[in-house]
Amino acid sequence: MRIGPVALVAAALLGGCTVDGPSLDLPAICHATPSASAGSFRMAVFGDVRPGQPNDTANYPKEVVTGLFQQIAAQNPQLVIGTGDYMFASTSNQAGIDAQVQMLLDAEAGFTGPIYHTLGNHECTGATASNCPMGNETANIRAFMAKLTPPGTAMPYYRIDADTGHGTAKLVFVAANAWSDAQATWLETQMADPTPYTFVVRHEAPAVTATMGVAPSEAIIHKYPLTLELLGHWHRYERIDDKHVVSGNGGAPLSFGHFGFLLLDLLDNGNFSVSEVDQATGNVSDSYTICPK
Repeated sequence: MRIGPVALVAAALLGGCTVDGPSLDLPAICHATPSASAGSFRMAVFGDVRPGQPNDTANYPKEVVTGLFQQIAAQNPQLVIGTGDYMFASTSNQAGIDAQVQMLLDAEAGFTGPIYHTLGNHECTGATASNCPMGNETANIRAFMAKLTPPGTAMPYYRIDADTGHGTAKLVFVAANAWSDAQATWLETQMADPTPYTFVVRHEAPAVTATMGVAPSEAIIHKYPLTLELLGHWHRYERIDDKHVVSGNGGAPLSFGHFGFLLLDLLDNGNFSVSEVDQATGNVSDSYTICPK
């Protein structure tokens, strides 16, 4: 699935920085000459917008998410990415699931562009260790597949290609809570396909060992070039290192910090700036530059 025309270019043409660190096991520090926005590609990232208690639909954080999407829309991104957990309802509570998903969709309506959602554990059974590989095991994942994935998507994992103006960015949406051998084969194929930029979106960070798909997907991802891995699950913003960042402060009860979202902006030298934006004020609380790899 693609956004705009696809124009592949060699990664070697996207210079302007060096990366310290032999692998993703160490922080990758980008030493880049300051550069202005290219003005051709920007995307926002949010995650974890559920209520604090199961089936507490009355306290779904709709106002926070509505404000968040108003701030996102003001930044004019080409697309928005969700890192998972859009509901907190028992698998038997169909009315609660439907109501919470609709509140999310209503809040997201403040942005008129495409929004792509990653599967979280609350879209399976709610347990971090839950696994729904067929995409139809619970009412939660059936709602996710019906209302929160691109039309025609057959499984809870998928890929989107976007034309950045500096070549194709592939966005690979990993469903760690729907892990299977079939998804592993699919992920290997997607990661092996060379593109100037590769963004992997997965709900749980590498340190979350209870989720079946985290360790095997991470092992595949580490074999190939990676621009940035976008994560959720933890209810905070956290830059783990310059290749792994958590955006899980979209409305669920916070571990610490503030509600907010990430803004990724392509720079005219081919790098990306990454900024954490406060939902309430629009102020940037953290900002750094990443290099394609």
